[in-house]
Amino acid sequence: MKVWISLDMEGVAGIVDWDQCRPEHPGYPLGCALLQAEANAAIEGAIAGGATQIVLNDSHGRMANLDPRQIAGGAQYLSGRHKPLYMMQGLDGGFDAVFFVGYHGSISGLPSTLSHTYNPEVFSAAYLNGVPVGESGINALVAEHHRVPIALVTGDRVTCAQAQPFAAGAVQVVTKESISRGAALSLHPDESCRRIAAGAKEAVQRVAAGTLAPPGLPRPSTLELEVQTADMAEVATWVRGVTRTGERAVRIEGDDLLAVFTSFVAVTCITRQAGGR
Repeated sequence: MKVWISLDMEGVAGIVDWDQCRPEHPGYPLGCALLQAEANAAIEGAIAGGATQIVLNDSHGRMANLDPRQIAGGAQYLSGRHKPLYMMQGLDGGFDAVFFVGYHGSISGLPSTLSHTYNPEVFSAAYLNGVPVGESGINALVAEHHRVPIALVTGDRVTCAQAQPFAAGAVQVVTKESISRGAALSLHPDESCRRIAAGAKEAVQRVAAGTLAPPGLPRPSTLELEVQTADMAEVATWVRGVTRTGERAVRIEGDDLLAVFTSFVAVTCITRQAGGR
């Protein structure tokens, strides 16, 4: 049983401020410690459920937020900034399950702590086949391409609800209740880790029992993106497969869901040159 984990940060219990998520800020060491604990809980739970191989893809910020020496269970650690598939690097059809750990809500949805959709300085909304999505929905394109089910989602309640259309039957672990984009009522970190470990174990067991299916996205699928400025929309069209649909809107559509996703990643990179970071 092979498990692949995409690890983000803003959905971790106790994290409520960008200071905790960015290097060289006073709160960052605490944020990393909270993140490492939840990552290890997911790994240990997966192993308890029967996982024999685990790849952990660090998907937040500079994507090197953990101490590799402290990663549990002998899991492989995929880290570093320059990844062609960004948050979904390393996933292929040889895996049995996808975990989204520490995820957060979309920039345009209900209040969710530190919500954004990839780059908040560029994207103001995203829709997959007409459904409003955050990072979980966009990333589901790659899971569907490889026909691997999303088995575990952890984060605040808004995040879990947004992932539901693409992760039917997945175990959900709510780590906190968002009050606003900058405040939340979190579980105690020990309790959050306990629930994540239990959820990961159950997720692997559901996969082994054959009760989970891939996201079920149709072919073709359409990803519509709203951006902050007209300049960004124009620059986005320099990417193959991207069509401008409005002053600040573009569309990516195709039967090849991996190609849709890689075009999106290219848009996230190239639009940084038009005012986004």
